[in-house]
Amino acid sequence: MPKYQNLDTCKAYFELLSLPKLDIAQALAENGPDRVKRYEVPLGGGLQYNYAAKAVGEAVLTKLEELATQQELIPKYQALLNGEIMNTGENRMVLHQLARGRLGADVQSEGRSLSEFYQQQNERVRAFAAAIQSGRILGSTGRPFDTVVQIGIGGSDLGPRALYLALDNWVRANGNTPKMRAEFISNVDPDDAAAVMNRVDPETTLFVLVSKSGTTQETLTNEEFVVKKLGSGDRALPAPRKHMVAVTSESSPLAKSDAYLDAFFIDDYIGGRYSATSPVGGVVLSLCFGSDVFAAVLAGAHEADRAALEPSPRANAAMLDALIGLYERNVLKLPATAVLPYSQALSRFPAHLQQLDMESNGKQVSRDGGAIAYETGPLVFGEPGTNGQHSFYQLLHQGTDIVPLQFVGFRESQLRDDLEFQGSTGQQKLNANLAAQIVAFACGKEDENPNKQFPGGRPSSLIHGARLSPEALGALLAHFENKVMFQGFLWNVNSFDQEGVQLGKVLTKQVLGGDMPEHLRAFADLLGAAPEDR
Repeated sequence: MPKYQNLDTCKAYFELLSLPKLDIAQALAENGPDRVKRYEVPLGGGLQYNYAAKAVGEAVLTKLEELATQQELIPKYQALLNGEIMNTGENRMVLHQLARGRLGADVQSEGRSLSEFYQQQNERVRAFAAAIQSGRILGSTGRPFDTVVQIGIGGSDLGPRALYLALDNWVRANGNTPKMRAEFISNVDPDDAAAVMNRVDPETTLFVLVSKSGTTQETLTNEEFVVKKLGSGDRALPAPRKHMVAVTSESSPLAKSDAYLDAFFIDDYIGGRYSATSPVGGVVLSLCFGSDVFAAVLAGAHEADRAALEPSPRANAAMLDALIGLYERNVLKLPATAVLPYSQALSRFPAHLQQLDMESNGKQVSRDGGAIAYETGPLVFGEPGTNGQHSFYQLLHQGTDIVPLQFVGFRESQLRDDLEFQGSTGQQKLNANLAAQIVAFACGKEDENPNKQFPGGRPSSLIHGARLSPEALGALLAHFENKVMFQGFLWNVNSFDQEGVQLGKVLTKQVLGGDMPEHLRAFADLLGAAPEDR
């Protein structure tokens, strides 16, 4: 069994603190082409992780390799895959990788193989999607479904929504029309649900209600809103919940109801922010794009999961990304990181990574509850390029804080629908901007006018590939999941619970129940939040 220990008990960590800092501009100026070629690792799905513009050289990389060994990153990953309890806060296994393919032991729970269980659910989703798409299952008024609306929040929304948007153009580019279009309702703000309901035809819309516990306040409130809309007015449906399927756990209240058209199951071993490759994402993606597209996403994720088992850190993209990120956070003391995809298809991917990273590693105690005396997870934000260049890049280039950057780019557009203007295509302009930004951040620019001087020294990595395909998307998703996992092992935190969301829920119930301390009531009264205020 691997040993779990805090980062500041590791010899390599203290040795990293004493190493001289690399001048990125100098490193690129002296040996740029060779460095760009050598500092690159495949991560799966046809993607490469390039860290040539990161502030690391051979001395730092050697110490990071030693740190990976001292923190037993691969043995811990193997233990996770084999079903060891990793979510120490909730005493649970962590098995989201198993949802896209087995890499370790045949993990059992209550006498059944979980690999077989996850495969069974995928097959049930495949069969259901085929029945909807073929018209074997119709709406309650006899019309075929053409729209799906996912109702969920947090991991039940962010990952699936990001993947849906990322794949829509790819499906169209391959000569297919999406089989259904998708909408998403997540916020308990009634304007969110009302706006979606105003855009859909109730008779031809299928709703996917996603809540593992079956008790998520925002999701159940939105379900009731939708049911009320479907059951009222001139076109009221006779059985609104027969336009709904549930994605939930087998023990939840939703699983026990036969009011729904069907139900698909996940379990407590797949956390919400890690659930996009389970039926949480699989139902909406299979309905809209076909089960083969979702299977390709799973295949790309599985390939990246296998790549993350590579024992050499310099040949393991997810581990290397995690180690360099730790170096930036704990040695260089940089508090944030920006995810900057130069692909409009990935417009919601940074939002998903915000939850994935910050909810996982935003912890101040170790996995056994002890105090931690060093920094853990960074702030994460992002926006697609080139939009971000005209927004917050000013601060990134010339602000007082250095923010490490994670770029993503592709040689080809998804639709391949482009034109040449002023001597270059749109895709060439996009990637020219990306290349320019990497060098501008790293090297900066001297100028007699201080207002026009760029200090440089801003580190960045680049994940790149030929085209954003389903396999590439799955690998990209799994890469960041595995990066977060490895960083949790390095910091010795539990990356798989989220107690930080609970206190607000408790206080919210106090407000809605009317029994609350006076200082809470004062704010509730300002907003008309308590029931007696209305």
